[in-house]
Amino acid sequence: MIGVASAVVLLPFLAAAAGLLGTRRLWRGAPPGPADRPAYRRAAWIAIVPASASAVLAVWLLAYLWQGGAAPGGTASYGDGAAFWNGALPGTVQGTLSVIGTGSVPVTAGLRVDGLAAIIAVLVTVVSLAVQVYSVGYMRDEPRYPSFSAFISLFTSAMLLVVYAGDLLVLYAGWEVMGLCSYLLIGHWWEDRANSRAAVKAFLVTRVGDVGFLFGIFTLGLAAGSFRVDDVIAKVPAMPTGTLVAGTMLLLFGVAGKSAQVPLHTWLPDAMAGPTPISALIHAATMVAAGIFVVARLYPAFLGARPTLDLLAVMAALGMLGAALAALAQDDLKRVLAYSTISQLAYMAGSLAAGSDQAAIFHLVTHGAFKALLFLCAGLVIHSVGSNLMSEMGGLRRSMTITFPAMTIGFAALMGLPPASGFFSKDAVLAAVEHAAAENGPLTDAAAWLLYGCALLTVAVTGAYATRAWLRTFFGASRVHHVALPEPEPGVAHVWDGREAPVSMLWPVGVLAVPALLLGFAGVGAVDWSSAAVSLVVALLGAGVVYAAWRADPVADPSRVLGALRVPAERAFYVDAVYQRVFVVPVLWLARLVARGDDSVVDGAVRGSGGVAVRVSGLLRRLQTGNAQLYLTGVLAGVLIVAVGAVVLG
Repeated sequence: MIGVASAVVLLPFLAAAAGLLGTRRLWRGAPPGPADRPAYRRAAWIAIVPASASAVLAVWLLAYLWQGGAAPGGTASYGDGAAFWNGALPGTVQGTLSVIGTGSVPVTAGLRVDGLAAIIAVLVTVVSLAVQVYSVGYMRDEPRYPSFSAFISLFTSAMLLVVYAGDLLVLYAGWEVMGLCSYLLIGHWWEDRANSRAAVKAFLVTRVGDVGFLFGIFTLGLAAGSFRVDDVIAKVPAMPTGTLVAGTMLLLFGVAGKSAQVPLHTWLPDAMAGPTPISALIHAATMVAAGIFVVARLYPAFLGARPTLDLLAVMAALGMLGAALAALAQDDLKRVLAYSTISQLAYMAGSLAAGSDQAAIFHLVTHGAFKALLFLCAGLVIHSVGSNLMSEMGGLRRSMTITFPAMTIGFAALMGLPPASGFFSKDAVLAAVEHAAAENGPLTDAAAWLLYGCALLTVAVTGAYATRAWLRTFFGASRVHHVALPEPEPGVAHVWDGREAPVSMLWPVGVLAVPALLLGFAGVGAVDWSSAAVSLVVALLGAGVVYAAWRADPVADPSRVLGALRVPAERAFYVDAVYQRVFVVPVLWLARLVARGDDSVVDGAVRGSGGVAVRVSGLLRRLQTGNAQLYLTGVLAGVLIVAVGAVVLG
């Protein structure tokens, strides 16, 4: 059975290798012509077939564990099977491929598949497959499509390695490969300076967090005497509280970077410079989901470190409300969804801080479905309109008869409206946070009440920005003024023709709309109807305020309801500007100082040593006259001097 898990990870990796090596011909200049189509189709098949096989195997493995199956050659443990969303399925499969000696603490190159890993792996593979199919149409005129699809496959494989890893250092390897893939994919259109800058920003910001993450792994692994996940969790009760706090605090740096949480969240909105399919993959199933998954995977260690949970609660409270307000003020549809992702991930982080990993994983899975749906629908809108800006949209429900209902389902799930999936998972999160605030949960009272208050306010703001995006995109008068609009993304020709996108882009949207609508019923038995009623009323209140502002003036932007907060929210409360002054400007100044130092000190020393060598060689050159008699006279004189010296000194 561990071989099945290995195949789930390896198939996308082999697809990446085949895509990069087997389609090395890159189209240059004009878009690909008829002669290039076979290479394009070959790249598409190389990407889609392994992704499909990986998804089928991941679903089969989840079903196998659900039935409590044991694995030949592996080990299986059984629980009561009552808790689905915390991964407590009846079966757990483990396998060790090899043990690498690294001194006192060996590294186990093995996989571990329990319910949590199996559930997240299904999410990753299904969303990745949808993105690969969608990309065939979205990137159909893109010269570098083969490398794009190959890096998506590598990205998927790296995330699956994180999910299935049985050793923390193996997990870290997948963690770092994801960071590399995000850089390559966000900067896919590197010719545009904004895209390359966004890629570098994502890479550097997440690297800052990853330094702490690595030291956190070392702290827990050395304290446990093993880097195996099971061993670390088993040794948590025996670890000193200070060790747990230090290790989990360090891990939180990496979690904040990968999952775009305060204060390392600034890279995610800029990552919208990349192609829409990769935005969907990053925001729904990989990268940002990795941080939440790691906290859930090592949850006993975090529960033993109350200061870490308090810090996580404060980060979540600030992130969920601040990002929601920023989303309400954006004009770029993809940036609205980007800030929405930060806010929803903060909900999951808040649930983990409040002591409920079940609710966090439940919301992680439903969010993956409806956020992937929203991003792919946004790509359809952009593909047809030719602009990311909602101020250039409007009235699209009449022509986009498939995208409109699909995106409506996505927005309903985002707002938490029944019967969409987000209603059930968001209720689970709010109920957990309310419980932590009302009773003696794992948080201090101040952190718990701050988290609960911000969570309720965020429900209202989420209803407001989702309704605003829905109205400005699909309702009112059309604001599309040109027959052929400029290309918003290099390599993709967008022409307004009043029609839907290609069928290859519509199928993934239709498939994802089903779990976005119905997946919440998997956890319906746990609904707290009192908190659900409160959150529904609050969400409708936020939506109603925006709807009233839109009805009063359908042309004006409903974000005016923010009043004095509108400009700060549009600029994400100036966090980027602060980072520019506090970090970027000093680093650039120091770099210029070092460069000048190189000129004056290093280069000067090199030039000075060269001058000394020239002068010394000039003196030595004078001794080389080319006169043989002079050379002989010198030799005899030297012999005479040596002989006289020997007699005198003897």
